[in-house]
Amino acid sequence: METSRQTRMTVAWPWIGTAARVVLGVVWLIAGALKVGDLAASARAVHAYQVMSYDTAKVVGAIQPFLEIALGLLLLIGLSTRLTAAISAVLMVVFIAGIASAWARGLRIDCGCFSDGGALGQGESTAYGIDILRDLAFLALSGFLVWRPRTRFSLDGVLLGEK
Repeated sequence: METSRQTRMTVAWPWIGTAARVVLGVVWLIAGALKVGDLAASARAVHAYQVMSYDTAKVVGAIQPFLEIALGLLLLIGLSTRLTAAISAVLMVVFIAGIASAWARGLRIDCGCFSDGGALGQGESTAYGIDILRDLAFLALSGFLVWRPRTRFSLDGVLLGEK
């Protein structure tokens, strides 16, 4: 009986990983694409967290969309999946810490994850709890891919001669 379950899981893991890889890749691509057209807004979103100078936030805000797009593309094609997922996980931890820090300090900002971000207007409410839960889910997907990087339809599989 146990052997049958192990066999099913051996077959299932790569498919589960493929789903995780594609979902996470699409998320990173969307997040980066929404920011890349307005790097100044991206810098303002980073600066809204009040954890670095504006000059540093400009650099981070300019690099972040391109890093997100690169992560998305690498995950979608399945190249260097474990390393890409590990970088994704680190970024998710940074994002979660940033949102939690803003929440704890009473800042009223939009996280900027899928928008221009920045300070919220009068009457707009924060969604820190939802943002953190969402990023925890993405962190879980990243962690899964660090643990089980072998997926279907990946360039890693082609390069390593896997089925």
